[in-house]
Amino acid sequence: MHTSSSKSHLFSRGFSLVEMMACVSIIGIIAFMAIPSVTRMRGDSERNLAIARAESLNLAQASYIQVRGRTQAALEWVAASTPDSKYLLLRNYLSFAEPTLSLYLPSGYTVAFPPTITSMTKVSLTSPTGVINY
Repeated sequence: MHTSSSKSHLFSRGFSLVEMMACVSIIGIIAFMAIPSVTRMRGDSERNLAIARAESLNLAQASYIQVRGRTQAALEWVAASTPDSKYLLLRNYLSFAEPTLSLYLPSGYTVAFPPTITSMTKVSLTSPTGVINY
């Protein structure tokens, strides 16, 4: 009799296969519900970062005009033909500026600078899905 109780005691330790499968199923359901919201939050945060960086570029344009003077700023702006060269003009007026424009913006986002800086128009922000009006 003593041996049968010790065998039943050996088998009662741990979890059964059904309990383990139920636990894995519950974890799978929770992950299935959580993953879409996490990816949506990441996309929203990248979009918000891109908008904040575009606004920083707008403020840097205003600072650039104030420091360099309207005429000198306009001449230097026209001489800078590419978006990267225009970014280099503004980089000193940005906090935490990256070395290049592509590193400054989140992946997949681009900006188009206005042709003249004296018009004080905002930069145009484009996401992978289209133009963002901010």
